[in-house]
Amino acid sequence: MSDTQPATASHIHWSGMTHPGRVRQNNEDTFLALNFDAREMRYLGKIGESHLDTGDFVFAVSDGMGGAKSGEFASKIAAEKITRLLPKSFKQSAQHMTVGYGDVLIELFHSIQKDLLHLGRHYEECRGMGATLSLGWFTPGWMHFAHVGDSRIYWLPKGGQMKQLTHDHTYVGWLMRKGEINERQARTHPRKSVLTQVLGAGSQNLEPQVGSVQYERGDRFLFCTDGVIDGIWDHRLGDMLAQHDAKAIVDYAVTESGRDNASAVVVEIL
Repeated sequence: MSDTQPATASHIHWSGMTHPGRVRQNNEDTFLALNFDAREMRYLGKIGESHLDTGDFVFAVSDGMGGAKSGEFASKIAAEKITRLLPKSFKQSAQHMTVGYGDVLIELFHSIQKDLLHLGRHYEECRGMGATLSLGWFTPGWMHFAHVGDSRIYWLPKGGQMKQLTHDHTYVGWLMRKGEINERQARTHPRKSVLTQVLGAGSQNLEPQVGSVQYERGDRFLFCTDGVIDGIWDHRLGDMLAQHDAKAIVDYAVTESGRDNASAVVVEIL
Protein backbone atom coordinates (compact mmCIF):
# COMPACT_ATOMS: atom_id res chain seq x y z
CA MET A 1 0.00 0.00 0.00
CA SER A 2 1.21 3.50 -0.76
CA ASP A 3 0.99 6.61 1.38
CA THR A 4 -1.02 8.40 -1.31
CA GLN A 5 -3.97 10.27 0.16
CA PRO A 6 -7.37 9.15 -1.17
CA ALA A 7 -8.79 11.90 -3.39
CA THR A 8 -12.04 11.98 -1.43
CA ALA A 9 -10.38 12.92 1.88
CA SER A 10 -9.47 16.61 1.98
CA HIS A 11 -10.29 17.96 5.46
CA ILE A 12 -9.95 16.94 9.08
CA HIS A 13 -12.28 18.02 11.88
CA TRP A 14 -11.53 17.61 15.57
CA SER A 15 -12.98 18.30 19.00
CA GLY A 16 -11.39 17.83 22.41
CA MET A 17 -12.71 17.92 25.96
CA THR A 18 -11.42 17.18 29.46
CA HIS A 19 -13.36 17.14 32.74
CA PRO A 20 -12.26 16.46 36.34
CA GLY A 21 -15.34 14.30 36.98
CA ARG A 22 -17.66 14.47 39.97
CA VAL A 23 -15.33 13.07 42.66
CA ARG A 24 -11.77 14.28 42.22
CA GLN A 25 -10.69 17.82 43.03
CA ASN A 26 -7.93 18.03 40.41
CA ASN A 27 -7.71 16.98 36.77
CA GLU A 28 -4.61 14.96 35.90
CA ASP A 29 -5.88 14.20 32.38
CA THR A 30 -4.81 16.20 29.38
CA PHE A 31 -5.31 16.14 25.63
CA LEU A 32 -3.20 17.47 22.79
CA ALA A 33 -4.20 18.74 19.34
CA LEU A 34 -1.30 19.80 17.13
CA ASN A 35 -0.54 20.61 13.48
CA PHE A 36 3.02 20.67 12.17
CA ASP A 37 5.24 20.76 9.12
CA ALA A 38 9.01 20.84 8.64
CA ARG A 39 9.24 24.36 10.08
CA GLU A 40 6.95 24.66 13.08
CA MET A 41 4.45 23.11 15.47
CA ARG A 42 1.07 24.77 15.96
CA TYR A 43 -1.21 24.16 18.94
CA LEU A 44 -4.83 23.77 17.91
CA GLY A 45 -7.97 24.79 19.76
CA LYS A 46 -10.55 22.49 21.32
CA ILE A 47 -12.65 22.48 18.15
CA GLY A 48 -11.54 23.08 14.60
CA GLU A 49 -11.32 22.03 10.99
CA SER A 50 -8.40 22.21 8.58
CA HIS A 51 -7.30 21.08 5.16
CA LEU A 52 -5.13 17.99 5.22
CA ASP A 53 -2.58 19.82 3.03
CA THR A 54 -1.61 22.14 5.90
CA GLY A 55 0.80 19.57 7.34
CA ASP A 56 0.53 16.56 9.62
CA PHE A 57 -1.70 16.39 12.70
CA VAL A 58 -1.19 14.87 16.13
CA PHE A 59 -3.94 14.14 18.64
CA ALA A 60 -3.37 12.49 22.00
CA VAL A 61 -4.78 11.89 25.46
CA SER A 62 -2.79 11.29 28.64
CA ASP A 63 -3.85 10.27 32.14
CA GLY A 64 -1.39 11.38 34.81
CA MET A 65 -0.89 9.64 38.13
CA GLY A 66 1.24 9.78 41.26
CA GLY A 67 0.97 13.46 42.09
CA ALA A 68 -1.18 16.52 41.69
CA LYS A 69 0.98 17.90 38.88
CA SER A 70 1.75 14.64 37.07
CA GLY A 71 -0.68 15.12 34.20
CA GLU A 72 0.55 18.64 33.68
CA PHE A 73 4.21 17.57 33.66
CA ALA A 74 3.53 14.63 31.34
CA SER A 75 1.72 16.80 28.79
CA LYS A 76 4.49 19.42 28.79
CA ILE A 77 7.17 16.78 28.33
CA ALA A 78 5.21 15.06 25.56
CA ALA A 79 4.60 18.35 23.75
CA GLU A 80 8.28 19.31 23.97
CA LYS A 81 9.41 15.97 22.56
CA ILE A 82 6.77 16.00 19.80
CA THR A 83 7.81 19.54 18.87
CA ARG A 84 11.44 18.47 18.51
CA LEU A 85 11.13 15.06 16.85
CA LEU A 86 8.11 15.09 14.54
CA PRO A 87 8.88 18.18 12.38
CA LYS A 88 12.26 16.58 11.63
CA SER A 89 10.45 13.47 10.39
CA PHE A 90 8.08 15.61 8.30
CA LYS A 91 11.08 17.20 6.59
CA GLN A 92 12.58 13.80 5.81
CA SER A 93 9.28 12.62 4.34
CA ALA A 94 8.95 15.76 2.19
CA GLN A 95 12.44 15.06 0.83
CA HIS A 96 11.32 11.51 -0.10
CA MET A 97 13.61 10.01 2.52
CA THR A 98 12.51 6.81 4.23
CA VAL A 99 10.58 7.59 7.39
CA GLY A 100 9.75 4.72 9.73
CA TYR A 101 6.73 6.20 11.50
CA GLY A 102 6.63 3.44 14.08
CA ASP A 103 10.33 3.88 14.84
CA VAL A 104 9.88 7.65 15.27
CA LEU A 105 6.97 7.12 17.68
CA ILE A 106 8.86 4.51 19.70
CA GLU A 107 11.78 6.93 19.99
CA LEU A 108 9.34 9.64 21.10
CA PHE A 109 7.80 7.46 23.82
CA HIS A 110 11.19 6.34 25.14
CA SER A 111 12.32 9.97 25.25
CA ILE A 112 9.24 10.93 27.29
CA GLN A 113 9.87 7.91 29.53
CA LYS A 114 13.46 9.00 30.14
CA ASP A 115 12.41 12.50 31.20
CA LEU A 116 9.63 11.29 33.50
CA LEU A 117 11.97 8.86 35.22
CA HIS A 118 14.56 11.62 35.61
CA LEU A 119 12.01 13.90 37.27
CA GLY A 120 10.87 11.07 39.55
CA ARG A 121 14.43 10.37 40.69
CA HIS A 122 15.52 13.95 41.32
CA TYR A 123 12.42 15.77 42.56
CA GLU A 124 10.50 14.61 45.61
CA GLU A 125 7.20 16.06 44.37
CA CYS A 126 7.53 14.00 41.18
CA ARG A 127 8.41 10.68 42.82
CA GLY A 128 6.17 7.92 41.46
CA MET A 129 4.80 10.22 38.78
CA GLY A 130 3.64 8.46 35.64
CA ALA A 131 1.23 8.76 32.76
CA THR A 132 -0.58 6.86 30.05
CA LEU A 133 -0.30 8.17 26.51
CA SER A 134 -2.35 7.31 23.43
CA LEU A 135 -1.25 9.28 20.36
CA GLY A 136 -2.30 9.41 16.72
CA TRP A 137 -0.18 10.95 13.95
CA PHE A 138 -2.24 11.79 10.86
CA THR A 139 -0.32 11.90 7.57
CA PRO A 140 -1.93 11.95 4.10
CA GLY A 141 -4.14 8.87 3.98
CA TRP A 142 -2.77 7.24 7.14
CA MET A 143 -3.07 7.39 10.91
CA HIS A 144 0.01 6.10 12.72
CA PHE A 145 -0.42 5.49 16.43
CA ALA A 146 1.52 4.66 19.56
CA HIS A 147 0.15 3.77 22.96
CA VAL A 148 1.10 2.91 26.53
CA GLY A 149 -1.33 2.37 29.42
CA ASP A 150 -5.11 2.05 29.66
CA SER A 151 -6.26 5.07 27.69
CA ARG A 152 -7.62 4.00 24.29
CA ILE A 153 -7.82 4.76 20.58
CA TYR A 154 -10.93 3.67 18.67
CA TRP A 155 -11.49 3.68 14.91
CA LEU A 156 -14.95 3.86 13.35
CA PRO A 157 -14.61 3.20 9.60
CA LYS A 158 -17.31 4.71 7.41
CA GLY A 159 -20.17 2.22 7.27
CA GLY A 160 -18.35 -0.23 9.55
CA GLN A 161 -18.13 -1.30 13.16
CA MET A 162 -16.06 0.53 15.77
CA LYS A 163 -12.72 -1.13 16.53
CA GLN A 164 -10.44 -0.65 19.52
CA LEU A 165 -6.99 -0.17 18.00
CA THR A 166 -5.04 -0.17 21.26
CA HIS A 167 -4.52 -2.90 23.85
CA ASP A 168 -5.13 -2.00 27.48
CA HIS A 169 -1.82 -2.46 29.26
CA THR A 170 -3.54 -3.91 32.31
CA TYR A 171 -3.88 -7.36 33.83
CA VAL A 172 -7.61 -7.28 33.07
CA GLY A 173 -6.95 -6.22 29.47
CA TRP A 174 -4.69 -9.24 29.09
CA LEU A 175 -7.44 -11.51 30.43
CA MET A 176 -9.94 -10.02 27.95
CA ARG A 177 -7.58 -10.52 25.00
CA LYS A 178 -7.21 -14.17 26.05
CA GLY A 179 -11.01 -14.47 26.07
CA GLU A 180 -11.11 -15.43 29.75
CA ILE A 181 -13.42 -12.57 30.79
CA ASN A 182 -15.93 -10.33 29.02
CA GLU A 183 -16.51 -6.56 29.17
CA ARG A 184 -18.96 -6.80 32.08
CA GLN A 185 -16.56 -8.91 34.14
CA ALA A 186 -13.68 -6.56 33.31
CA ARG A 187 -15.58 -3.56 34.64
CA THR A 188 -16.03 -5.14 38.08
CA HIS A 189 -12.69 -6.96 38.32
CA PRO A 190 -10.77 -6.02 41.50
CA ARG A 191 -7.54 -5.60 39.50
CA LYS A 192 -8.96 -3.56 36.62
CA SER A 193 -6.73 -0.58 37.42
CA VAL A 194 -3.46 -2.52 37.71
CA LEU A 195 -1.25 -1.23 34.88
CA THR A 196 1.37 -3.50 33.30
CA GLN A 197 2.93 -0.63 31.33
CA VAL A 198 3.06 3.10 31.98
CA LEU A 199 5.32 6.06 31.18
CA GLY A 200 7.41 6.93 34.23
CA ALA A 201 6.28 5.76 37.69
CA GLY A 202 9.62 3.99 38.13
CA SER A 203 8.83 1.59 35.28
CA GLN A 204 11.99 0.47 33.46
CA ASN A 205 10.45 -1.80 30.82
CA LEU A 206 8.63 0.02 28.04
CA GLU A 207 7.27 -1.57 24.87
CA PRO A 208 4.83 0.88 23.25
CA GLN A 209 2.17 -0.57 21.00
CA VAL A 210 2.51 0.94 17.52
CA GLY A 211 0.44 0.54 14.38
CA SER A 212 -1.04 2.22 11.33
CA VAL A 213 -4.44 2.29 9.63
CA GLN A 214 -5.40 3.72 6.25
CA TYR A 215 -8.30 6.12 6.54
CA GLU A 216 -10.83 7.52 4.08
CA ARG A 217 -13.52 10.15 4.03
CA GLY A 218 -16.20 9.51 6.66
CA ASP A 219 -13.93 7.66 9.10
CA ARG A 220 -13.91 8.76 12.74
CA PHE A 221 -11.38 8.25 15.52
CA LEU A 222 -11.71 8.54 19.29
CA PHE A 223 -8.86 9.06 21.75
CA CYS A 224 -10.03 8.75 25.36
CA THR A 225 -8.86 8.15 28.92
CA ASP A 226 -10.23 5.42 31.17
CA GLY A 227 -12.61 7.87 32.85
CA VAL A 228 -14.62 7.90 29.62
CA ILE A 229 -14.63 4.10 29.38
CA ASP A 230 -15.80 3.83 32.99
CA GLY A 231 -19.00 5.66 32.10
CA ILE A 232 -19.80 4.27 28.64
CA TRP A 233 -20.16 0.67 27.46
CA ASP A 234 -18.56 -0.15 24.10
CA HIS A 235 -21.82 -0.55 22.18
CA ARG A 236 -23.03 2.84 23.41
CA LEU A 237 -19.64 4.40 22.72
CA GLY A 238 -19.78 3.28 19.09
CA ASP A 239 -23.20 4.88 18.64
CA MET A 240 -22.01 8.11 20.25
CA LEU A 241 -18.82 8.28 18.19
CA ALA A 242 -20.89 8.02 15.01
CA GLN A 243 -22.98 11.05 15.93
CA HIS A 244 -21.37 13.25 18.60
CA ASP A 245 -18.33 15.34 19.42
CA ALA A 246 -15.86 15.01 22.31
CA LYS A 247 -17.84 17.25 24.66
CA ALA A 248 -21.00 15.16 24.35
CA ILE A 249 -19.05 11.95 24.95
CA VAL A 250 -17.24 13.30 28.02
CA ASP A 251 -20.40 14.88 29.46
CA TYR A 252 -22.26 11.58 29.11
CA ALA A 253 -19.41 9.63 30.74
CA VAL A 254 -19.27 12.04 33.68
CA THR A 255 -23.04 11.84 34.13
CA GLU A 256 -22.99 8.03 34.07
CA SER A 257 -19.92 7.63 36.29
CA GLY A 258 -17.75 10.66 37.03
CA ARG A 259 -15.51 8.73 39.45
CA ASP A 260 -12.40 9.68 37.48
CA ASN A 261 -11.11 12.46 35.25
CA ALA A 262 -12.43 12.03 31.71
CA SER A 263 -10.89 13.26 28.46
CA ALA A 264 -11.62 12.64 24.79
CA VAL A 265 -10.64 13.80 21.33
CA VAL A 266 -12.86 12.99 18.33
CA VAL A 267 -11.33 13.24 14.85
CA GLU A 268 -13.38 13.01 11.65
CA ILE A 269 -12.04 12.75 8.11
CA LEU A 270 -14.08 14.87 5.69
